[in-house]
Amino acid sequence: MTPPDAAELILIRHAPALHGGRLCGRSDVPARIGDPAAWRPVQGFLAHVAQKVVSPALRCRQTAAAIWPETAPETDARLWEQDFGAHEGLTFDEIPDIGNLTPEALANHCPPGGESFADMVARVRPALEQLADRARAGGSVAVVAHAGTARAALALALGSVPAALSFEIAPWSMTRLRAYPGGLSVIATNWRPL
Repeated sequence: MTPPDAAELILIRHAPALHGGRLCGRSDVPARIGDPAAWRPVQGFLAHVAQKVVSPALRCRQTAAAIWPETAPETDARLWEQDFGAHEGLTFDEIPDIGNLTPEALANHCPPGGESFADMVARVRPALEQLADRARAGGSVAVVAHAGTARAALALALGSVPAALSFEIAPWSMTRLRAYPGGLSVIATNWRPL
């Protein structure tokens, strides 16, 4: 049963990044916003949400501008994607093969000069907890950010950092979390309104 006072923390992954076939966690690349048919359903679903937050990445700001052309969402620098360090900017076939790591080892794997997914979750956690508190107090909060940010939110809801890496997060998709007193529950991942 859904608590009557629960609201949602909704994480929207940005539109497809124009990364040129290169890893772009912290690289500030633009997005391919594309045909309005791709984002109008998202825009319609989020029309009721008063609290809007965006990562400072260009691809996120462009996505937010497509969803809310009349509104300037609040920017939160804590929501940036994972820092891939020395792997940043490598073509996908240049990224070192890390083999068949256990989920725990994968979550803790740190590229040279970057951060592990576990590090990212620890970095993003305070922002996500504050946004969940805002949802509980003032109604649903929509956040335009990154796949890693959505997975970090799933890690909080699941109570497991490694388990969150099992989720695929597609561009324009929503990760919907119920913010209820005492925690978060997962409503949907990779969700798109029809």
